[in-house]
Amino acid sequence: MSEEIMNIGSEEGDQVLELDINRLRTFKNHPFKVTADMSMVELKDSIEKYGILNPLIVRPVPEGYYEIISGHRRKFAAKQLGYTKVPVIIKVMKNDEAIVAMVDSNLQREYISPSEKAHAYKMRYDVMKKKGNTNIRGRVVHKTKGKRTVEILAEEFGESTKQIQRYLKLTELIPELLTKLDDDQLSISAAVEIAFLKEEEQKWFLEAMDYAQATPSLSQAQRIKKLSQSNELTEDDLKDILCEIKREDISRVTFKTEQLKKYFPKDYTVEKMKREIIDILKIWMDKYWDL
Repeated sequence: MSEEIMNIGSEEGDQVLELDINRLRTFKNHPFKVTADMSMVELKDSIEKYGILNPLIVRPVPEGYYEIISGHRRKFAAKQLGYTKVPVIIKVMKNDEAIVAMVDSNLQREYISPSEKAHAYKMRYDVMKKKGNTNIRGRVVHKTKGKRTVEILAEEFGESTKQIQRYLKLTELIPELLTKLDDDQLSISAAVEIAFLKEEEQKWFLEAMDYAQATPSLSQAQRIKKLSQSNELTEDDLKDILCEIKREDISRVTFKTEQLKKYFPKDYTVEKMKREIIDILKIWMDKYWDL
């Protein structure tokens, strides 16, 4: 099956082809979620008005398919809009090179959840640990001790070495706890401590969170980790520790801007977000308050 050449802009003179959308495959173990949030609505609106301005980057894989390196959200939006073909630039890449390109392109997104960043850093870290691999700038990264690799990764992404280590540790959490982390039901600092627990202990911890309807403070998470490392942690310990949290009357509810901006258009100010939230709550109250 031949691909049609498109006459739209591309970088470095790369040829842009129009490819059947059904021949595109998600990147293996792709760490970034594609969700129907407000930014997706904006992307769909843009594509509907102007088309896909930036071609997807793909690489050939067996059986005539192409794996997406960059453009999973564009592909999702295009399919939602009924597109049967999308513009692509085909790159021949080895697995490690493709991982580097995929991670680096997606980390440029405006909002990335903690679990997405953790798994992305881990994929990048694993590639860099292999002897003789090159990074995105073409420097050879020889196999070294873990800390040295972490330092190189920190330099690449403008993070501290300690922060990179935290994110790498988060990948040891069970999926259900990563979801709580992304939903701000668990802080990153506490989650890192809980990641030291064995898998079974993490499941106990998850049940204890639901039982106590509470989230642990950093000091509580550190106590839990210490009990685990001394092989003294029990399910009852977890429930007792999490139930220590006092359920005080709510006097103020606060949100971080990062928690809210994924639900609003990019040009919304904090004040405009507040007004929209109040309006939504009024509608909810009018509809359900008497039930």
